[in-house]
Amino acid sequence: MGHATDTMSKKAYVTPRSLPRKVTSWKRQIAGYERHPYAIRPDRTALLVIDMQSYFTSPDSHAFLPASGAILPQIVRLVSMFRKDGMPVIFTRHVDLEGREGLMGVWWKAPIRAGDPMSRLDPRVDSECCRIIRKHRYSAFAGTRLASMLRREKVDTVAISGVMTHLCCETTAREAFMRDIRVVFLMDGTATQDEALHVSSLRTLADGFAEVMTCRELQGRLGWK
Repeated sequence: MGHATDTMSKKAYVTPRSLPRKVTSWKRQIAGYERHPYAIRPDRTALLVIDMQSYFTSPDSHAFLPASGAILPQIVRLVSMFRKDGMPVIFTRHVDLEGREGLMGVWWKAPIRAGDPMSRLDPRVDSECCRIIRKHRYSAFAGTRLASMLRREKVDTVAISGVMTHLCCETTAREAFMRDIRVVFLMDGTATQDEALHVSSLRTLADGFAEVMTCRELQGRLGWK
């Protein structure tokens, strides 16, 4: 999912320092849309880390998302905790297939190629020994083995983190719900271009698709201190 330079905001709407304050604000803004808490079982829950690639997380990239710096420590911590408890962690890596970009190519014009070093997963997030799937559309389910992997692991709940909130993360959340998979959407574990898009997704997902919570709240629901 490439992006033209002029579509990207280079100002961080959230930073590690401002994150607690922002979370308080986001909770207030989605409060009227929240519907159903899920019963979350540690033995049936997987963590999805969506597109945490240098293409989006490195300041050297034209598609850099400044807000990614605020969520990266949260994701690093969650990955470590999931792995320590032997729970599934699945990373996605978005690449555009040459000649098969479809509307993604028309829309974004700047494709992400597999051979581009920026397409690799950010090395600050330890993906070693975790499953990595390549995807070519917003949804992590489209044309991938994700659904069969979750069935094989007997997963009925996915916690979604990564980028971008309103594109790949939201689309994956919607499709998971339509497959009768419970969705936990991490408000401080996802990021996008600007705050308006982020909050809009949180509201939509809370209303119709997911239980929206913080990474710390997920840890508590999983019984972790």
